[in-house]
Amino acid sequence: MDTADRPPHDEVVFVGRSNVGKSTIMRQLTGSGRFQTGRRPGVTRAPAHYTHPQHNFMFTDLPGFGFLSGVASDRQDAILTELVGYLEDNADAILAAVLVLDGNAAVEIIDRHADRGEIPHTIELYEFLTGLGVFVVLAVNKCDKLQDRDADLDAIADRFGLPPPWQQWRDQFAPIAAASGDITALCAALDDRFVAIRRDPLRQFV
Repeated sequence: MDTADRPPHDEVVFVGRSNVGKSTIMRQLTGSGRFQTGRRPGVTRAPAHYTHPQHNFMFTDLPGFGFLSGVASDRQDAILTELVGYLEDNADAILAAVLVLDGNAAVEIIDRHADRGEIPHTIELYEFLTGLGVFVVLAVNKCDKLQDRDADLDAIADRFGLPPPWQQWRDQFAPIAAASGDITALCAALDDRFVAIRRDPLRQFV
């Protein structure tokens, strides 16, 4: 993932498995239709930046990892490697990383990998980001589809080492329903982050 064309701005990055709704969230945040969305996984194949040049700030939609329809497994592995490289190269400029999860599938996917003795990619990415010193917000998408919302959110929080109840982690745990236009909890978490790091001018973008 070549960073040569990356503008020299601070940023909030959006990361996560394919088809969890990152681009939909970006469209909600920015009002821009340039972020492609679709039912087929892997629509985003390269970093997509939405810049606010007057504030040297941007939102960045990074390619999803995991299953990609029609993409060879070695290329899928390469996408994850390139994603890690981008995050390493730009960690000092990342004000926050939004790790987007599918609320309906997150626990099942994490537990399936864990049961095979593997570290689930989402957990590995979360730990990688925190190890870089990047502040992470877990955006749990598709929460309008959850059968038992609080219990399901507690289970997701627990998988990331955030002991239930999930409500005590509102600064870094945001239940949303992006397709329905509800990203209020994410905006609140990012707003709190901008206040905490004294970047008040950026609050207008959330």
